[in-house]
Amino acid sequence: MKTLKVDVVNAEKQVFSGDAKFVALPGVEGEIGVLPGHVPFITQIKPGFVRVTKPETDEVMRIFVAGGVLEVQPYAVNVLADTAVRSEDLDEAKAKQALEDAKSKRKNATGTLEIARLEAEMAALSAELAAIKKLSSKR
Repeated sequence: MKTLKVDVVNAEKQVFSGDAKFVALPGVEGEIGVLPGHVPFITQIKPGFVRVTKPETDEVMRIFVAGGVLEVQPYAVNVLADTAVRSEDLDEAKAKQALEDAKSKRKNATGTLEIARLEAEMAALSAELAAIKKLSSKR
């Protein structure tokens, strides 16, 4: 069976590296599905789950991403995410607290760069909380 080499990284570390028979994730223009032998392309991704189907077990691993870039080669998928967290590592309480902290800092922010950074952080945390809610409703 042909497989894809999948790497999902964020700014701090490699979140996943392994083989897959199928990868699906949210692109800015719609849902993207990748099988071995896919035509090469690069695109932006939006917040949601990268779903990696393992080759032998059909187990689906979910990794939350808060945007980034996807590179597809015929037998490789690289996800360069702003934020990437394995579904089992998502922590609703921690995300809620981080969102409240960012909102509090935003109220006192004065510089346009600081405001933009905080608003981007709040958007990513809101997307993470929505993903946690979606994931917990499927359990």
